[in-house]
Amino acid sequence: MVKVIRGGTIITSSETYSADLLIEGEKIVQIGKNLSVSENFEQFDVTGKLILPGGVDVHTHFDLPMFDTVSSDDHYTGHKAAAFGGTTTVIDFVPQNSDQLIRDVDDWHAKADHKAAIDFGFHMNITAFNQNVADTIPQLIPEGITTLKVFTAYNNRLRLLDGDIFRTMRIAKEYGFLTMLHAENGDVIDILVEEALAAGHFEPVYHALTRPAWGAVEAVARGVSLSAQSGAPLYIVHMNAAGEADQLQYARELGLPVMGETCPQYLFFNIDHLRRPDGAKWICSPPMRTEEDNEGLWLALKNGTIQVIATDHCPFFYDGKMPIQYEGQPITIPGKELGKDNFTKIPNGLPCVGDRLPVLWTESVSKGRITPNQFVALMSTNPAKIFGLYPQKGSILPGSDADIVIWDPKMKIPNYGVNWSHHRTDYNLFEGWVLQGYTDKVFLRGKLIVDGQHWLGNSGQGKYIKRTPFATVM
Repeated sequence: MVKVIRGGTIITSSETYSADLLIEGEKIVQIGKNLSVSENFEQFDVTGKLILPGGVDVHTHFDLPMFDTVSSDDHYTGHKAAAFGGTTTVIDFVPQNSDQLIRDVDDWHAKADHKAAIDFGFHMNITAFNQNVADTIPQLIPEGITTLKVFTAYNNRLRLLDGDIFRTMRIAKEYGFLTMLHAENGDVIDILVEEALAAGHFEPVYHALTRPAWGAVEAVARGVSLSAQSGAPLYIVHMNAAGEADQLQYARELGLPVMGETCPQYLFFNIDHLRRPDGAKWICSPPMRTEEDNEGLWLALKNGTIQVIATDHCPFFYDGKMPIQYEGQPITIPGKELGKDNFTKIPNGLPCVGDRLPVLWTESVSKGRITPNQFVALMSTNPAKIFGLYPQKGSILPGSDADIVIWDPKMKIPNYGVNWSHHRTDYNLFEGWVLQGYTDKVFLRGKLIVDGQHWLGNSGQGKYIKRTPFATVM
């Protein structure tokens, strides 16, 4: 079916203009005013609304085992929540469970493919390194996986030593992978956690107090150094401290191929939220920092030091003993109550994939912190370019996938929260917030999947997107 979207204002990362869109099948085929269509077509009048490219969230964790539970959104429920919030493409992480990486990828496809409700890709975690792993990494390219995540924290679980990170990055340089770095100091964390528990400190705030910001800043500096020495591009995930942005800015001024992302939680919340009676809701890794760090990250977004806003979406129930209703069925999944007596046992992660665009539009565009074009760049176009998806994703161009968000900047939600966000969990970080601007309609490859608060999509409609190596370094 041919579709015509008329009367809206198109917002891209670089332009704002009035035009109509002609969609045939899954693609945008024409952009212009007063488009003429000779055959039968479906028309959408979006006068007074904005036309945005679908959001691209490059940092998500669906159906992820952690401690004695699993993240509460899978590749259907999380994708559905993303769509309601205006995101049409996500990239998830494949855990490394062996030195045969393709086997791990196949296992993750078995989880995701039949459930996917929007388009998706995979990153590969590298959490153990040997010659077999080194030999297998290039085999990820034909699988469309062009990104490798490494950790400087989680000793004896996920962390690689610096030498193995360096070896990984040299392979990345040769084959066109982008290395993604989780930057914290695992040795310091282990010492501080041991001391906190020995002193009887079990409250949620000690999750933050045992993961100091200086460890993150130092780890970013180490990652930048490894990038310089290997010649490989580096992307710092979930930047949470102003000092990290300072390190990133320094590296970029030297011309190093280093980029970064932050997440909504690090822009709006701080360590005091972990001191609340329900502080477990704000437990994630790395933790929230201070109000000064919030402002430092906003500045880094505004001046282009940080290129992407992702979410690190990894939700858990706050009280997994109490059922919620999801699509008419009661569901319970063990959650943060597992650590009610010990912060080290609280599952690390937050719901956010559906909140990203609505909350950031209100708090950044509506309040004049960034322009609508910067918003599109941070939420869609930059991540698509950096992660080898552009111009298929993240753009409104002839030939691009017709992933389109009709955005109503006048829509006001006086009491946002868990009843709006569609995550499969029992709380929302932004409960009670007043939002200005929200999705009106969402198209995935030309198919209308969200119409107001009506879900028209289904599991299995999302496509796995193979990404290309040697992607843009911004």
